[in-house]
Amino acid sequence: MSAILRGKPWPLGSTVTARGVNFSVAAPRANRVELLLFNSSEAPSPDRIIDLDVQTHRSGDYWHVEVEGLKEGCLYGYRVFGPLAPGGHGFRPAKVLLDPCARGIEGWSVYQREMATGASPNTDCCLKGVVCERDRFDFDAHPRPRHSWQQTVIYELHVGGFTRRSNSGVAPERRGTLLGVIDKIPYLKDLGVTTIELLPVQAFDPDDAPPGRDNVWGYSPLSWFAPHSGYICGDDPLQARHQMRALVAACHDAGLEVLLDVVYNHTTEGNQNGPTLSWRGFGDRVYYHQSSNGDYLDVSGCGNSIAAHQPLSRTLILESLRCWAIELGVDGFRFDLGIELSRGEGLKPLEQPPLLEAMEADPLLSDLKLVSEPWDCGGLYRLNDFPAQRIGTWNGRFRDALRGFWKGDENSTWALGQRLRGSPDLYEGKPVNLGRSVNLLTAHDGFTLMDLMSFNGKHNLANGEDNRDGENHNISWNHGVEGPTTNHAVTALRRRQQRNMLSTLLLARGVPMLLMGDEVGRSQGGNNNTWCQDSPLSWMIWSDHHCDRDLLTYVRRLIAVRHQLRDLFTPLIAHNEKPQQLSSDHEGFWRQWHGVELGKPDWASWSHCLALSVHRGSQGAVLWAGFNAYFKAMHFDLPVAATPWHRLIDTALPPGEDLPAHPEPWTPPGVPLEARSLVVMVAREYTNTLKL
Repeated sequence: MSAILRGKPWPLGSTVTARGVNFSVAAPRANRVELLLFNSSEAPSPDRIIDLDVQTHRSGDYWHVEVEGLKEGCLYGYRVFGPLAPGGHGFRPAKVLLDPCARGIEGWSVYQREMATGASPNTDCCLKGVVCERDRFDFDAHPRPRHSWQQTVIYELHVGGFTRRSNSGVAPERRGTLLGVIDKIPYLKDLGVTTIELLPVQAFDPDDAPPGRDNVWGYSPLSWFAPHSGYICGDDPLQARHQMRALVAACHDAGLEVLLDVVYNHTTEGNQNGPTLSWRGFGDRVYYHQSSNGDYLDVSGCGNSIAAHQPLSRTLILESLRCWAIELGVDGFRFDLGIELSRGEGLKPLEQPPLLEAMEADPLLSDLKLVSEPWDCGGLYRLNDFPAQRIGTWNGRFRDALRGFWKGDENSTWALGQRLRGSPDLYEGKPVNLGRSVNLLTAHDGFTLMDLMSFNGKHNLANGEDNRDGENHNISWNHGVEGPTTNHAVTALRRRQQRNMLSTLLLARGVPMLLMGDEVGRSQGGNNNTWCQDSPLSWMIWSDHHCDRDLLTYVRRLIAVRHQLRDLFTPLIAHNEKPQQLSSDHEGFWRQWHGVELGKPDWASWSHCLALSVHRGSQGAVLWAGFNAYFKAMHFDLPVAATPWHRLIDTALPPGEDLPAHPEPWTPPGVPLEARSLVVMVAREYTNTLKL
């Protein structure tokens, strides 16, 4: 039998050594720990049990041991003994626990979630950790693209749903996997996005859902270190990390960044009635916010909230970030309900959250893109004052303003102007710095853009909750008919509105994010909460029969315009706003606001029209954009151009003409805007260099 050595408390998790494998796990309040070694993923009982002696195998909060002769691929778990916490929960030695730092997971074929609750043993149906290599990503061969925030266009996608369809052009065995995404990189490159944001790929429990449904989105983490097994080709758990690296490497080679949507605000263990799978069994009151009597405090909406202010939780999350960034090569993270991570004892919001401070100070994380939701389910919403300067935030106010304006709501024109400027009203009177605001119209959570144009209300009956789930405040408009229609006037207006919305998003100052499929008119049948729908309802569409190819061409050209004219639309330093006669700078850009008449914007509550122009010093205007959300056509005056105007965009024109490859010269002193349309004029000097 192989020798049992003292081992080391660092690194956490399981690490291959020259002699075998070192195991280390935190369990500060435990009085006994057993390491279980299994022969196979389906083994009903451990092949070997190693009792960790307190005197030999404990250092501070950490239990550790080195076992000679073990190798990569070894399967293991833990039993942890200690007193029950207040409320009757805490240590459950009958349950086999998954190492929180395990880089791989096995045992899915026998796993039974319900057996991790109650007092009965679950040894025959538990998940096991897998000893994996911990190599660093090869950045020399596949360097990070490092796109500036000014260049960045984010595309949010679900790994499973992106290539699941049989007509995706992906081989059957690769559909719905990390490797399947590699096959669609040419599509993403052709679209023009610079960065893909993957919905959770950290291992999650599909069974964390009501009976008869699956957890599909993955906002139910089982591990913060292991890739999700459902996204892997084949059944070898050791391939998971290699396939994740392969995706990142292929993206880097193509100039695409990879961001991960990560869930550190809660876990799949739920409240005190949930299963004991990992964190809870090692340190219930260490990892989760609880009251003095043991009740779980929940601002995630999922039963528990991670106590990120606690040192051990903080250590685990930082280790997870380093694992994905340094070992697997990803370029950044988007934090689900990230503001929850700023809460301290009793869920009190902290001005200097320890985790966020440590994250910003970590040199290994210093060159990553970091983005967060600025809200949680406890009502905390911190946009301009998010307590971490290097972490940008999803700008939900941007989304609401654009939806309200193009829907024709009152009091929406002034808000639109603020969002186009960079939301100074939300950031203490100054346009937000690039990277601090991620602008969005749609995301996985809510209507797709097509459905935003097609439904007044949500249609979520397929989710099995009697349409109670999902957001009720959607600021959507069906344009006269609920759902699909053969009414040509309605469908034409919906197509125009899609172009209006996407143009406003991509030409506004900030970092834009697109939702998977919005560029081809993907619909979810009015379902605005497809978290449990692993079906065509939530999958990406690829066939000509379903895709709006004209819209796809429009979006490709629109993104190209943004990239090539970024100094006009999303400058590093926001444009000044001052009258022309006061401008002594012959080259510097400045902006002026208009209504139908020059220099007379109408900010009244009843206004539905707005225009802006960008001027170069005293030489004249180089850009003009008009927005008409009124139900009647309007005629706008044009400022004098530095060089003759060319019409770049007119969403009222037929497909192909709405954003032509070669903008047409425009000589009249004004321009008509049809009802609910958008027009962009650009000076000839800029159109001469455009490549669409």
